[in-house]
Amino acid sequence: MGSFTKWLGAGLGFSLGGPIGAAIGFALGSFVDGFSEKDLKQEQIDYDRANQSGQRRGSVDTESGDFEMSLLVLASIVIKSDGKVDKRELDFVRNQFVSMYGKERANSAFKLFKGIIKKEVSARQVCMQIRAHMSHSSRLQLLHFLFGIAKADGFVIQSEIEEIRKIAGYLYINQNDFDSIKAMFYDESNASYKILEISKEATDDEVKTAYRKMVKKYHPDKLQGLGEEHLKGANEKFQSIQAAYEKIKNERGL
Repeated sequence: MGSFTKWLGAGLGFSLGGPIGAAIGFALGSFVDGFSEKDLKQEQIDYDRANQSGQRRGSVDTESGDFEMSLLVLASIVIKSDGKVDKRELDFVRNQFVSMYGKERANSAFKLFKGIIKKEVSARQVCMQIRAHMSHSSRLQLLHFLFGIAKADGFVIQSEIEEIRKIAGYLYINQNDFDSIKAMFYDESNASYKILEISKEATDDEVKTAYRKMVKKYHPDKLQGLGEEHLKGANEKFQSIQAAYEKIKNERGL
């Protein structure tokens, strides 16, 4: 138990408190007898004392672990939105975590996830906590991951889309950004234009301007602070932007 909570305490900042911290404490309590959220906070205090000579915690709001825990809690909300927990969606979460964190850390995270998914969590309260500490680029990355989960079982039903739309609103992600990321996953009509946040009637110059704007918005460098493990998803988004632009260029003969 100690090594597990030390792994958490070492990588968590803002998510130790509030509704995310409560969900983590609940999950740990489901497989560690007598464990509480207070124990988790003590683990971080011990970790901080042992590392006082290094950079002070709190100088950067979002730690890599904060992003990880935010993903787990939001993923649990989306997975339950259709009234059932689908094995393919769970497998998607596990595989994503293995690719980002390696097998050992992913197994710990997924064990925690299976506890979190049993707790009823307020999407609004969780998103308010995330919004207060996480950059817009990081919040867009969370949304990208959630759409991947919704699509993992091969069927996207309206309740899942509406749950992600609600989360996007709570995270202060606007409709254009929501539609852009959604179009990266679903082969809708004019998907390439939606990804670049323009209409099919846009001029060639407007297409080029939109592409440059999206490259700037979604460049993986914006997520460097979250650690190398979270850059894979950022690169996937970036590649979607480039693919959309190439498709439009080919269609128009640019």
